[in-house]
Amino acid sequence: MMSMEILTPTLPESVTEATVVAWNKQVGDAVRRDEILVEIETDKVVLEVPALSDGVLESIEEVVDAVVVGEQLLGRIAVGASAATPIADTDIVTEPDESSSHSSPSVRKLMAEKGVAPDSVQGSGKKGRVLKEDVEAASAPAPAAPQAPQPADLDSEQQGERVERRVPMTRLRATIADRLLSAKQNTAMLTTFNEVNMQAAMELRATHKEAFEKTHGVRLGFMSIFVQAATIALQRFPEVNASIDGKDIVYHGFCDVGIAVSSERGLVVPILRNTEAMSVADVEAGIVHYAKRARDGKLAMEDLMGGTFTITNGGVFGSMLSTPILNPPQSAILGMHNIQKRAVVENDEIVIRPMMYLALSYDHRIIDGQQAVTFLKTIKELVEDPTRVLLNI
Repeated sequence: MMSMEILTPTLPESVTEATVVAWNKQVGDAVRRDEILVEIETDKVVLEVPALSDGVLESIEEVVDAVVVGEQLLGRIAVGASAATPIADTDIVTEPDESSSHSSPSVRKLMAEKGVAPDSVQGSGKKGRVLKEDVEAASAPAPAAPQAPQPADLDSEQQGERVERRVPMTRLRATIADRLLSAKQNTAMLTTFNEVNMQAAMELRATHKEAFEKTHGVRLGFMSIFVQAATIALQRFPEVNASIDGKDIVYHGFCDVGIAVSSERGLVVPILRNTEAMSVADVEAGIVHYAKRARDGKLAMEDLMGGTFTITNGGVFGSMLSTPILNPPQSAILGMHNIQKRAVVENDEIVIRPMMYLALSYDHRIIDGQQAVTFLKTIKELVEDPTRVLLNI
């Protein structure tokens, strides 16, 4: 019976290795062509490796948490076999786990993360198979029973158990940590602040949101207005859209704007390419597309490569003010924040307006303070009068 190799996908030049995070099949399970067998995590995305033929999973060569490189052997498929067909004895490498016959690798990984012992979980799946729901139920805290009052002089160990849990960083989280630290150490990062009156933008949205959604099939948000405003500002201040490469400054003749998106795996920054040629509707559709792919873990490597400028919106989580960290080799990043009603002075009168703080972090090696301040002021003026975004004035 012919065997077909399951190989790690070819990795881009910027990615040297990956980690096996889950096997969706066990040895002896029937597989179908294009069915996802194993998930590989790089420092950017999770790659799914499909079966190239119908058959039976014959062996697993690289178990969960194994570090692999491009084109490395992960396992083998017995082509044309069925689950009832005996497979010839081979040196099968499996993850040492006594519960392997009753749970999948992803479920066993969840057990390890939750600190749940395999023999303490009662499986509710077929033939007693342990499902993720069973692990979640087993890890849920039990209702606290009434306790007798403790004497005031008892130390903390006598009053209750002090629990710690240690789990390894995901490859994405470890890479984020390394890059953030590198950005702080290897750039002359400085942050300038301003505030923007969101009154006009909110009125524009309230007036046209229904017609906009009916016409374009996407909702009108504030992010697209900021992307358009930033694109105009980037074209007026090419240094902000540039990057340093050794002793050279690279000026980009296009605007590729990264939008920071929070996912279960961590922060990812998919790229909206050539935003200078995009309409507000195009930007909104692009943001929705990438946000959905990030939630589903379907972002491709090319979705995250490149970028000349980044926008991050901590306001969706309630952040009032922050100093965003650069995303090298980019030279600047714009931070949006929560919209709050505040007292401001207009025409010598105190009025209440919806205000947002803006923060621009930039690399002082390439961008002067005057350029950074004027760049941020340009964004402020464009957002406060959205018609200027449409007219590019």
